[in-house]
Amino acid sequence: MDRRKLVVAKEDQGLRVDKFLAGKLKELSRSRVQKLIEEEQVLVNGSPCKANAKVTEGAILEVRIPEPQEIELAPEAIPLDIIYEDQDLLVLNKPQGLVVHPAPGNYRGTLVNALLNHCRDLSGINGAKRPGIVHRLDKDTSGAMVVAKNDFAHRQLVAQLKERQVGRIYWALVHGNVEEEGGRIDAPIGRHPVNRKKMAVVDGNAKPAVTEYVVKERFRGYTLIEAHLHTGRTHQIRVHLAYIKHPILGDPVYGPKANPFGLTAQVLHAYRLTFLHPRRQVRMDFVAPLPAYFQNLLETLRERS
Repeated sequence: MDRRKLVVAKEDQGLRVDKFLAGKLKELSRSRVQKLIEEEQVLVNGSPCKANAKVTEGAILEVRIPEPQEIELAPEAIPLDIIYEDQDLLVLNKPQGLVVHPAPGNYRGTLVNALLNHCRDLSGINGAKRPGIVHRLDKDTSGAMVVAKNDFAHRQLVAQLKERQVGRIYWALVHGNVEEEGGRIDAPIGRHPVNRKKMAVVDGNAKPAVTEYVVKERFRGYTLIEAHLHTGRTHQIRVHLAYIKHPILGDPVYGPKANPFGLTAQVLHAYRLTFLHPRRQVRMDFVAPLPAYFQNLLETLRERS
């Protein structure tokens, strides 16, 4: 464990803790500092703090930096539902329950392990732990993902994401009757002010987030909607739908604790993905069929309604 101590000088008074530390500890990015703060590895005068707390002259900050853990990624014969593949990329239908990349507690059995078994020519831009991963889906969100097989394709696809040229359409089954035929949710998302493991619609320390939705089908007590992402914030659709009082059915974080179907994960599926092929520059459009559990749930609701 590497420990650092810093004393706040007069000229630094009033800076946010994360900005202050990122400026003083050049080897740490601001996002890395924020992660350490979330893990309570940053103490201000002996107590944990929040990233947006302001430092005061004379305050003593202690930063504890855990030693990096060496991870050897092993190829694993995990089945992949591949929709399309060429020399630059592949598009797959990720199943619910599959973690995308290794992280503490999930070093095996991830999508990355499966990809390494399927093909060795993956981009390295995101580092050794995330080869080929251009964007991610939550563990319990299924659906269409694109994976880059070389750095050229990776850079091109990331640029499209930043320029909002990638079309991402999700299907979600939500609680309640959504009365409007559709709508636009324009509400900034940031860390929850109390529960740091959650995201929330907040005013300060948040990033712009926009989700459009249309109603596909209504049932007794539930609504099937199609959501279009204009931005890509963490848990964006889950947070936005909970914000308008229609949380996703089965969502253990943003929805009711119990549901009549015994679901333990959100009924959310990345249904459609469109982008320009990075090399051929033609628009590509992929649909990931709904998983069986989702289809069966819809049939059950149709019968009840």
